[in-house]
Amino acid sequence: MKLLLIGSGGREHALAWKMAQSSKVEKIFVAPGNGGTAIENKCENVNITEIKDLINFAIKENIDLTVVGPEDPLTKGIVNEFKKAGLKIFGPAQNGAMLEGSKSFSKDFMKKYNVKTAEYATFTNVDDALKYLETCSYPTVVKADGLAAGKGVIICVNKEEAIEAVNTCMVDDTFGDAGKTIVIEEFLEGIEASILSITDGKTIIPFLSGKDHKQIFDGGKGPNTGGMGVMAPNPYVTEEVMKDFEENIMANTLVGIREEEFDFKGIIFFGIMITKKGVYLLEYNVRMGDPETQSVLYLMESDLVELIEAALREELDKTTVKWKDGVCINVVLASKGYPGNFTKGYEITIDEKVKDKVFLAGAKLEDDVLKTNGGRVLSVIGCGSNVQEARKEAYENIKYVNFKDSYCRTDIGIHK
Repeated sequence: MKLLLIGSGGREHALAWKMAQSSKVEKIFVAPGNGGTAIENKCENVNITEIKDLINFAIKENIDLTVVGPEDPLTKGIVNEFKKAGLKIFGPAQNGAMLEGSKSFSKDFMKKYNVKTAEYATFTNVDDALKYLETCSYPTVVKADGLAAGKGVIICVNKEEAIEAVNTCMVDDTFGDAGKTIVIEEFLEGIEASILSITDGKTIIPFLSGKDHKQIFDGGKGPNTGGMGVMAPNPYVTEEVMKDFEENIMANTLVGIREEEFDFKGIIFFGIMITKKGVYLLEYNVRMGDPETQSVLYLMESDLVELIEAALREELDKTTVKWKDGVCINVVLASKGYPGNFTKGYEITIDEKVKDKVFLAGAKLEDDVLKTNGGRVLSVIGCGSNVQEARKEAYENIKYVNFKDSYCRTDIGIHK
């Protein structure tokens, strides 16, 4: 098989690495890819980003299957366009992708199909939103409705912070069109968990859970980022939590997907909050998470390409996913200054003493030299039979990965 993988992050490097292991795969073109996919086995980067150009490339190269990494092309209808051209593609069509593309759409969907979630209100007018802040309880959460690269969710401790958050979205246009509509949501206290899943529209198979570490500094302090590291499986996702999730969130979501007749053969990622009152859904994503993918796929024993093919054939009900035992931790090595201003273009060196895998994200290959090209530069993997072993290995591996002004959290995988 010849595959086309769309995207350029650490998630895409992990997907490329995993799919390249399939005996069915001869070649993977990654569009546009990064420094990691440039040097990965069976992979070649192609500098194409426009949907029409990707379609032309897939036809010209006789691509057997296209896999979409990021959310942006999914919400723009890439799956619909590929299917119109008679091409095989893995991901939800545009209507299903709205579960991530619009917070208000997804919250209304949750409410309609009795998916357990926080109370909320939606606003398109700044005065109405500010008026609502007079009566809501605190802390509260202000969310930009559209895609904001994982940065459009603001937790507000008091009314002053909430006013600032509303103005940031609706007046200052910090998130552009994504912030023209906002959702103000009840704050849920508890432990977050990520549950990536695969669906064919009739069956959902959950993958191993993950525990993301969003804030930039140790102890969950400082501004939110795209994610500074992940532990999988998440130790807080007990059998009881999983049962609650499957009965009150996953099953009802599947009913909604069927009832709304979404053409959804792809990944559905549930961001959940485990509270004293049970498990609540925070949000849907319609693609693999980053950096969750790096840990979850590292523990997957099954052939990912075969899983994707089963989903496209609507045969997930006959499929089981196999997992390796143990724990996988990935620690993100970022450019100093991220998520604010940072410098690009520093050389990256990866010593052969690294025991596990390094997945590259904000990195490019220039004249056969890997260089930093983003805020979150790479993820360093560590595995073990338990959390302590996995943590030790990840931080041991980090000693052998270097670039100027690198920064990482030192507490990934620590839990109370």
